[in-house]
Amino acid sequence: MNANPPHSPPPTWEDLVTTALLGTNRRTPPGAAPGRAAPAALLDTAAAETVRRRAGLRPGRAAPRPAPAAEDPRPALPVAAARRLAFLLADRPGTGAGGRRGTTPDLMELLPQWLTAVNARGFAAPAESLPALLDAARGRTDLRPAALEFAGPRALWLARLNPDWRFALRATPGGGASLPGPAETGRTGKLWQEGLFAERVALLASIRFRDPDAARDLLAATWTTERAEDRLMFLDSLRTGLGPRDEPFLEQALTDRSRNVRATAAELLSALPGSALAARMAVRAGACVAVDHTLDTPTLLVEAPHECDAGMERDGVSAKAPPGRGERSWWFGQLVEAAPLTTWRARLGGRTPEQIVALPVADDWLGELHAAWCRAAVRQRDADWSRALLGVPSAPGAGGPGAVSLAERAKLLGTLPVAARAEWVAGFIAAHGLSEAFQLLGVCPVPWATPLGRSVVDALNIARDAGSYPWSFSGVMGLAERCLDPGEATRLDALLAVPDEREDASPGAGGYWAEAFQRLGRTLRLRAAMAQELETPARASSPSGNRETPAHASGPSGNRETPARISGPSGD
Repeated sequence: MNANPPHSPPPTWEDLVTTALLGTNRRTPPGAAPGRAAPAALLDTAAAETVRRRAGLRPGRAAPRPAPAAEDPRPALPVAAARRLAFLLADRPGTGAGGRRGTTPDLMELLPQWLTAVNARGFAAPAESLPALLDAARGRTDLRPAALEFAGPRALWLARLNPDWRFALRATPGGGASLPGPAETGRTGKLWQEGLFAERVALLASIRFRDPDAARDLLAATWTTERAEDRLMFLDSLRTGLGPRDEPFLEQALTDRSRNVRATAAELLSALPGSALAARMAVRAGACVAVDHTLDTPTLLVEAPHECDAGMERDGVSAKAPPGRGERSWWFGQLVEAAPLTTWRARLGGRTPEQIVALPVADDWLGELHAAWCRAAVRQRDADWSRALLGVPSAPGAGGPGAVSLAERAKLLGTLPVAARAEWVAGFIAAHGLSEAFQLLGVCPVPWATPLGRSVVDALNIARDAGSYPWSFSGVMGLAERCLDPGEATRLDALLAVPDEREDASPGAGGYWAEAFQRLGRTLRLRAAMAQELETPARASSPSGNRETPAHASGPSGNRETPARISGPSGD
């Protein structure tokens, strides 16, 4: 029996959905009798309506075939490396019960440094790996720059077809369109005048990298017509290649109507020790600090400014102190931070940075003064002052002569040469262990220098012998997996056995440590194999790669030969 009257129109799909959501007890399906048969009648009607909707669908007009993707001229990825990429992309992060990671390397944590290594060698991504690569970059923003560089033009072609990958278009100025070259003045002018903001930022950065003066002149031509927020971003691009020739433009920006623009211009000028602003700040800061020779030990006296005048504000000093800060100390810190560090040798009796930092400071001004000197050393990239403020790594608390904080030490370390950086952190770990070293390890280049790597392994071994759980050092262990020199793997063999547990040790800690060291050793050997695979020549020159396997290619389990090293930890 037909549930619908002969001449009644069929129920709409929206009616059926509403009935299903409310329930047949509250709303009887159209054309059906209430009762126990109503649910079945609703499903029958919905099935019939589904068929009717599909049968009545008119085909749309065929869309034009997409244009082919641009060719990628880079050489094909070696076959073994292409197979490794597939394994890296197929890995799914996960941990065992109770936080136990086992002995298996974390492949997803190795993917960032693999991408860094492959980009340094200029290989093209295999076409069949692009969807998985874009999916990985979609889920992890830290992967995107390296992943999109490796994926090349074909990733942008795919991103235009799949909304899930549109981030690739947003991350690429112009949606993948190439920026004008040095000789394309017409394109440069048109893009600067008519381009989107992201395209203009990318254009300015590109020109600044190859011709700082041309980039500054391009910006100056439209400076007065730009929005304040745009002026701030454009001005920030002048950090690249900053030099004395930028000073007149930056001095002009000190009168900008935007406070943030004025502050950025002042910061850039203070990074030029020979600038007029740096000279003005040197006079102001020098008037605040003097040596008192009347005491048994020469002591620094601080007299902070009593007001923030119009000249100070014009030069980038913020008059309003943050909550919890005194105004005078706030102004004083900004003056010292912006003054050239060369000021203090002449002002304080020809003393060296080490001698100046070692002087006592009266009236509890030491912390404020040394913190300002730290910021100045980082801004001016002054390694001598950074060494003085860091002090020796074995000092009690490793706080430096002025009790410099961990965050400040990390920034100061960034101004030192690579070898000096690793040497200082190795000494810090030897004296103080790993509990405070994580932040400092992050500024050391990868792979870690041999003394630093060995100090980390020795400190982990000491922690194991003390009976602690390895989870307390999971951050350092993760860094070690990504940053230790792969050649250190053989040194770990002596640490793989489960040690005898002390009476005061945490139950089962020895087994966990054995697993952690096994995972570390396997990860280092895997990184070695990955580097070796990238050095193996490809068998074909096709940019998309080929699936032919050379006789010497290593399998997914890795090659144990000693190779060139992959560097670049996750997030570097």
